[in-house]
Amino acid sequence: MNGFKRLLSFLFATAIAAQANAQDGKPIRIATEGAFPPWNAVDMSGKPVGFDIDVGTALCERAKLKCQFVTQAWDGIIPALNVGKFDAIMAGMSITEKRKQVIAFSNPYALTSNYFVVRKSFDLPEMASNLKVNLSSEAEEERGVLQALKDNLKGTIIGVQGSTNAEVFVREYFGDTVEVRTYDKQDNLNLDLVAGRIDGGLADYSVWKAFLESKEGAIAALYGPRISGGPFGPGIGIGLRKHDEMIAGQFNGAIEEIKADGTLKALSLKWFGADLVSN
Repeated sequence: MNGFKRLLSFLFATAIAAQANAQDGKPIRIATEGAFPPWNAVDMSGKPVGFDIDVGTALCERAKLKCQFVTQAWDGIIPALNVGKFDAIMAGMSITEKRKQVIAFSNPYALTSNYFVVRKSFDLPEMASNLKVNLSSEAEEERGVLQALKDNLKGTIIGVQGSTNAEVFVREYFGDTVEVRTYDKQDNLNLDLVAGRIDGGLADYSVWKAFLESKEGAIAALYGPRISGGPFGPGIGIGLRKHDEMIAGQFNGAIEEIKADGTLKALSLKWFGADLVSN
């Protein structure tokens, strides 16, 4: 048997094992990074904690599954799933077309919630803080909000972390009206924002939260609508092997339950101080 056939046989065996786990009561192993608070982190005892873990625990209770959280470095987390090191990923992972080529996803259990942050000293027209723009929507009202935001930010210098969906979005939608500056790390973007070398930046709310609550971040504030959809994908989902349809169905049913009874929203408010799960 050549190497490719051996790999196919191994992947098939792990598929059978994963399906059997859900049937014979063995724990479903859920991997999380443990280094992306408040989505996921590791406490002083080495135990995974965070929004992902609380949501996963609630889902497993509803689906009557025994689940066990394990930590896995972000680099290699998808290959490790596919070779059977664990059965699912809950690590603040956005559902994207590129990832869907190699793994499957549950329905979203949170939305991507991208915001512009600008220096408070920068004089911009006011925008209501409760506005939302879904880039996948055709709603005229949302297109109008996006155009108003574009007009308000015209001429500014906007920072984004390079090779991210945020960079794709800003260049596509704002590239003709703002100067785009890219950074290797979000921390370096934050430093330039504090120093006044850029006027604002775009990132997910969960990335901004710690910065805005810090002493240095007091010079900045969220500006404009929550932005989701389009290049950001439909939201955050549970990563699964493509052939694990039964587990996917169990998780999807449980996601709908905790959405409907308010559990998911309550967990979002607990960890983010904001509702990142409601459309």
